[in-house]
Amino acid sequence: MNSVKELAEEYFDYAVSMRREFHMHPEPSMKEERTSRRIIEELEKLGLEAKNAAGTGVVCEIKGGKKSASNKTVALRADMDALELEEKNEVEYKSKNEGLMHGCGHDGHSASLLTAAKILNDLKEEFAGTVKLIFQPGEEIAVGAKTMVEEGVVEDVDAIFGIHIWNDLESGKISVEAGPRMAAVNQFIIKVKGEGGHGSMPHQGVDPIMAGAAIVMNLQTIVSREFNPMEPSVLSVDIFNSGSKGNVLPDSAHIEGTTRCFSREINHKFEGIIRRIAQETAESYRAEAELEYIKMTLPCINDQDISEIAQEAAAEFAGKDSLIKLDKTTGGEDFSFFAAEVPATFVFVGSRNEDKGADAPHHHPEFNIDEDSLKTASGLYAQFALDFLTEGEVE
Repeated sequence: MNSVKELAEEYFDYAVSMRREFHMHPEPSMKEERTSRRIIEELEKLGLEAKNAAGTGVVCEIKGGKKSASNKTVALRADMDALELEEKNEVEYKSKNEGLMHGCGHDGHSASLLTAAKILNDLKEEFAGTVKLIFQPGEEIAVGAKTMVEEGVVEDVDAIFGIHIWNDLESGKISVEAGPRMAAVNQFIIKVKGEGGHGSMPHQGVDPIMAGAAIVMNLQTIVSREFNPMEPSVLSVDIFNSGSKGNVLPDSAHIEGTTRCFSREINHKFEGIIRRIAQETAESYRAEAELEYIKMTLPCINDQDISEIAQEAAAEFAGKDSLIKLDKTTGGEDFSFFAAEVPATFVFVGSRNEDKGADAPHHHPEFNIDEDSLKTASGLYAQFALDFLTEGEVE
């Protein structure tokens, strides 16, 4: 019997070809129609039955040939969407879709999971239970995972495993840690309502700029004075617009920003505190404030037991030397919606290689990866699934 490592090597050229095809044909979030169609075609070539979910998403199951009383189901997730970004790489597989680019590695995720499907399909007589492949749309706008959860895609799942190919990590290295890994991300929009007037006679109006400025300053006390300093969190005001002319007192101001944190408790509290501060600060200046709070992602928290299985799978596939500790990141990831429903782990697979020109950060117009990371990712997907399904079995 071939091992996962041998099959990942055998199918490496396939992984590269699929990644380059997806890279040449990037599609926007929730509109990944060509990508979805090609994924289904590739799965059907393996004799597997695939179906759409969450619009352009794809779900497919590989049934193991062994018998077992536990009959577990493990899910493997890859995202599919590209960014609204003009690619500046001069490579043969450069984006053919103007203004769209796979600048975050999702092309590699989809290609790696397709390759893992080939590996697991070859090994299906060696395991009991079910591997559910989830190709998820709309990660960049934090819609796809939530929609799949709402459609019941993970209701029958015992564990879920996700990978992010990561240019902040050297190619060949793997980061698998339990606990918080990526932040909850939420957006707030505050509309401050005042009364217009002449700049020379501000007492005749209600100044929304003064009220808005006070709101901006007071918002900064939330993290420093209302949350445990041992729990990392960030509140950033990124837009403050008001006024049109130097001697005209405007009647409104517009404030936008984001919150980020790793605690589910803090994430729950942020909205109410922002609303209180905005409204009460505005009132002290005779103005009014309305808050729109847009919940984007949850904290992505890795389960302890599932992470241990993933660590063992990484060591088994790539060697113990491949494992490296990587601190959590304040970036957001909508895999968090799966992790809130099912025991989960989210793994970073290194893809940075300066010698190959793969060292630009994610979301950069010159982002590219060391394609050797596809071998690591596809093998790790498959190894984790096998290890989870066979855990506790007596040979």
